Amino acid sequence: MSLYHGEVLVDGRLNRRNISFSDNDYVQKDIYICKGNGEEIYVPTFTYHGFRYVFVKGMTAQQATSDALTYLEMYSDLKELGGFSCSDSIVNKLQEITRRSDLANFYYFPTDCPQREKNGWTADAALSAEHMLLNLSAEVSFREWMRNICKAQADNGALPGIIPTGGWGFGWGNGPAWDCVLVYLPYFTYLYRGDRKILEENAHAILRYLDYLTTQIRPDGLIAIGLGDWCPVGRSFDKYKAPLELTDTVVSMDICEKAATIFDWLGRTEQKKFAQGIYARLRTAARERLIDFSTMTAHGNCQTSQVMAIFYNVFEPAEKQAAFARLLDLIYERDNRMDVGVLGGRVLFHVLSSFGFSDLAYEMITMPGFPSYANWIERGATSLWEDFQPEGGSIASLNHHFWGDISHWFIRWLGGIHYNTHLLGNEVDIAPAFVEKLNHAEAYYIAPEGRIEAKWKRQGDGVILSTVVPEGMNGYIRLPDGYEFEDGIKTIPVVSGEFNVKRTESVLA
Repeated sequence: MSLYHGEVLVDGRLNRRNISFSDNDYVQKDIYICKGNGEEIYVPTFTYHGFRYVFVKGMTAQQATSDALTYLEMYSDLKELGGFSCSDSIVNKLQEITRRSDLANFYYFPTDCPQREKNGWTADAALSAEHMLLNLSAEVSFREWMRNICKAQADNGALPGIIPTGGWGFGWGNGPAWDCVLVYLPYFTYLYRGDRKILEENAHAILRYLDYLTTQIRPDGLIAIGLGDWCPVGRSFDKYKAPLELTDTVVSMDICEKAATIFDWLGRTEQKKFAQGIYARLRTAARERLIDFSTMTAHGNCQTSQVMAIFYNVFEPAEKQAAFARLLDLIYERDNRMDVGVLGGRVLFHVLSSFGFSDLAYEMITMPGFPSYANWIERGATSLWEDFQPEGGSIASLNHHFWGDISHWFIRWLGGIHYNTHLLGNEVDIAPAFVEKLNHAEAYYIAPEGRIEAKWKRQGDGVILSTVVPEGMNGYIRLPDGYEFEDGIKTIPVVSGEFNVKRTESVLA
């Protein structure tokens, strides 16, 4: 008996071409020779499969009963720490399939896909680290995988694109946007879970990588050595609009900034200064060579370049409003549809919300038709896909997690839980966006300090906002423009309770 596992049906038949290597017949295939002694039970050993459909060859019609096959969910023992739901069934489905892809791709360490490579691609984990930590107890697994990452580091400080590796991934498949996992996992794990051990264990490897990064700076002060804005909407994997020198330089800036923060948390003053010095050098070059200040446009003139330059502070605070206006132009030119790869997609919706445009971010995620997350649901997605392609386009994997930061956006901006965003510890701001097309939304996160909840629902012209925060938690409840508490105040110290929120003016998307 042969069992073939796959994701796609074509004309009613299983098609595995999107996941097989050179049409290798043994990919995602099990062979079982029956003993012939009555009922037999077979469970694959030393392997697992990502699949939606199974084609069984060698079974008789009488044996093909509804209970002949049972699927077992296999993934690391991760506990649920956070969640989100709202009045939009599409958004709820997106939260559900993000969770499914996270778990399907977490087998001791985060993999890229459960059906094809099952590799520990570094960028995938870096892009997903924050939303995974907001949803699941991944910190122990992250800490263990960081030991593998440090072991894989070359003598010159470079990292491969997949970990574990047999040596592949240093010449192609890496670069700052992939290597940043070395800093992002410790940074976000400490930020959300508060255990300093992951910082202490990896500080030396981070310092070695920073030293390596200095050797990759070009004479013009920029970096362009790796993969860029991967999986751009509607195009092949590496045909991205954002220039590599922009994405690599900007991500390198962020690596240095987060490294400096890690060294500061650890009290390592000299290492902090070293990281800050590289950051300043890269930012100066980025501002000199990658920004047209006459139009406040980042090099590449595309959504990814513009939003990354805003998010990662290439622009000065006084310049950001004009830079954001240029980003809006780039979005409006695409009829409010996203035109990014994974690097731009990771930050696009957060930037929109930070400037008060959560309604636009919500529209881009949920609008029908290509490209949008809702379009995946329209086309039957039960997990996150690897890329955004039109109907009939080639999609390599139907189960990837690196587009899953929408869950982080749901919890932070729609639900309103902004946990430890000021890096002070023991703090949370409750600051939901009352998106016009939603009637209610709620989110929770079980922080080290205790359970945090935020929920809101419309009532007449106003909103009822309910909060639960651990005793002694610091922070504020902040209302968006167009709303205020009964006494006219927009910000109060964070506290558990139920609050009547008035609408004071028409809120524009």
